[in-house]
Amino acid sequence: MNERAFLEAYDPRDYPAVAVSVDVVALTIRDGVLSVLLVERGAAPFRSRLALPGGFVGDETLDDAALRELAEETGLDATNGRLARVHLEQLKSYGDPGRDPRMRVVSVAYLAFAPSLPDPRPGGDAAGAAWVPVATISEARLAFDHSRILADGLERARAKLEYSPLATAFVGPEFTIAELRAVYAAVWGEDLHAGNFHRKVLSVPGFVEGTGTTTARGGDRGGPRAKLYRAGDARVLHPPLLRPTSEEDVR
Repeated sequence: MNERAFLEAYDPRDYPAVAVSVDVVALTIRDGVLSVLLVERGAAPFRSRLALPGGFVGDETLDDAALRELAEETGLDATNGRLARVHLEQLKSYGDPGRDPRMRVVSVAYLAFAPSLPDPRPGGDAAGAAWVPVATISEARLAFDHSRILADGLERARAKLEYSPLATAFVGPEFTIAELRAVYAAVWGEDLHAGNFHRKVLSVPGFVEGTGTTTARGGDRGGPRAKLYRAGDARVLHPPLLRPTSEEDVR
């Protein structure tokens, strides 16, 4: 059958209906703790249960849908198809037949990182929204299959910190090595040896570069002012900074 004949004979009722949605694992560090954005569902199914921000895709691209959902919950403005200082990447697709009791829904999950995001405001059909410390979340609390999506997002984030400069997305444009170490410690959930970490970071070509400036004042103990750095031009860390559970670590 040629293209024209197919279009003339096509009837959408001959094909099963499948909805497409996006879900966003939005991570930030608040008060030194890795936290994820969760919303309280205001409607069935799973009314009053916590869930990742997300929703059905309209007449838009998948990336635009993820940006829209994140902007609605954070109060940030999505300008020119992006959110300032937010790293957004596609994580994985989820399409188990029973994942949504309403209909067959395939969700494309996204992972978002930011150095600091404002207190969230619930959007859409959400009854509430909050930044929740990752360590306090139990699988039973989350709606749909969002515990699985969150687990996959956390593992992606932890792994990417090993071989990419993604940690710099959690800090400001200028930062100290101690601030960068705090990111790794929070995401990995591990205490890291300050001296070893400092040495390893500076040994990776292009990971960070000095600004030639220092902090306004020294640390809490009145020590010397810390040097400030900015993200370098590296896209891959070589050698990588391996997690403490690896044979080579930064302890």
